[in-house]
Amino acid sequence: MSTGFKQNAEMTYVTLREATQENAFLKKPVDLTHPPAFPEVRDSLPQPVWEGHEMELRSYWKAWELAFGNLRVPIPGTGFVSPYIDAAFNGCIFLWDSVFMMMFGKYAERQFHFQGTLDNFYSHQHRDGFICREIEEATGEDRFTRFDPSATGPEVLAWCEWEYYLQFGDRDRLRQVFPPLLAYHRWMAEHHTWPDGTYFSSGWGCGMDNLPRQMPGDSVEFSHGHMVWVDACMQALQTCKLLCQMARELNETVYIEALIDEGRHLERVINEKLWDEDSGFYYDLWRNGRLNHVMHIGAFWALLSGCASPEQANRMISRLQDTSAFMTPHRIPSLARNHPLYSRRGEYWRGSVWAPTNYMVLRGLDRYGQYDLSHEIGLEHLRWVTSVFHHSGTLYENYAPEPEADGQPVQGNHAKDDFVGWTGLVPISVLFEFVFGIKPDASKGRILWDVHLTQSHGVQQYPFGSNGEVTLLCGNRKSPEDMPDITVSSNVPVLLEVRWGGPGTKRSMTISSGK
Repeated sequence: MSTGFKQNAEMTYVTLREATQENAFLKKPVDLTHPPAFPEVRDSLPQPVWEGHEMELRSYWKAWELAFGNLRVPIPGTGFVSPYIDAAFNGCIFLWDSVFMMMFGKYAERQFHFQGTLDNFYSHQHRDGFICREIEEATGEDRFTRFDPSATGPEVLAWCEWEYYLQFGDRDRLRQVFPPLLAYHRWMAEHHTWPDGTYFSSGWGCGMDNLPRQMPGDSVEFSHGHMVWVDACMQALQTCKLLCQMARELNETVYIEALIDEGRHLERVINEKLWDEDSGFYYDLWRNGRLNHVMHIGAFWALLSGCASPEQANRMISRLQDTSAFMTPHRIPSLARNHPLYSRRGEYWRGSVWAPTNYMVLRGLDRYGQYDLSHEIGLEHLRWVTSVFHHSGTLYENYAPEPEADGQPVQGNHAKDDFVGWTGLVPISVLFEFVFGIKPDASKGRILWDVHLTQSHGVQQYPFGSNGEVTLLCGNRKSPEDMPDITVSSNVPVLLEVRWGGPGTKRSMTISSGK
């Protein structure tokens, strides 16, 4: 490359972002510590207990075995700064995949610094704030140029870091990641928006490669189609809200007003332009000014971002119970059943059930107080994934929404096997958070336990806070309305709130160190 070309290329960068200048990961020393093997750490991992559910517990341990088999050390000279978990896909680290792998990796953070995987994205942040969504492990090179519509996204890094904070209350980590997260959001707001402030992406950029949402003639995978992308707008809204929360925790008040303003604007525009009152659903907006009326799972980011009113949320949620839409035998399909390109075998994002998007919907249901439904769908999802595991001995990238003619559940078409990968979410995070119902907030020293199961269940060696280890066990009950028989031990004080048997039935207690 000529010197003149390099100079011209440098001129394409906007003025240095203050937040990027504060990105400590750009100069972080490389950590070449070799990761532990699974047998070395197995006994120190969280130990789930669930009477009569041996196969689910076997899938839990299989997920960890696969995850620890995919741990990697940075290759010197690549710019990677931390050991990481490989996405098990194509020799690249993926932003989209990595975020969801961290959502279960947090439960083994003491055995391996899973969250350090994201450090390798921050260490590759460009000086204008851009972070490529796919970076080669062997070379450290971005797979896409900055202004390719598929170059980055989805904007979910802030969500992942906030989840880590809720689990561990690590304010130092929050302070480190806030500058690169803010710079990245500013880049997205400048380069991935239309004049009205709405956001765009592409099939690859949004992570849902072949979802049929574009106008006829536009590339499903690679074109932005001059379309307003419903999920991209809602992810940006969620990021604004989370960055505000982080700023308040860190007393970085100078940033809050602008983030609040953008969030309010996005929420208003999303509801004015992307909501269809007749069908009670959010849709993408085509460049011709018409909603595409393609019901897909990306619209459920409305729940997690909190942009839906209670009435709108209820209408969206009703579609999860609608057999013509998203109520398939194995919920939740990525494309509604009533779409002509829906496939009962999945065909990737044309109906397949995916761990990351299911996890997103479950978290959104909880935000709107739909704890019974999040438990129901989470339990159903785990059962189907476990059933496939029982027949195959492994976990898959995605799953078919409907079983074969003989009733046997199956993985989706074109689904990679041994995929942990984000499918580790199902036997680990979905098990703990939605089937067992254990939801932490270490920043407040609190654990909420939503008890639904009647069989004895719980988890030993549950990580909580900077050095907490908690055992949470519930005995057998005759019915969900019976008060749970709870045994708790902890090496740190914990405020435990237990709910059961429907709204309003709860009890709070403070557990000091001990039992």
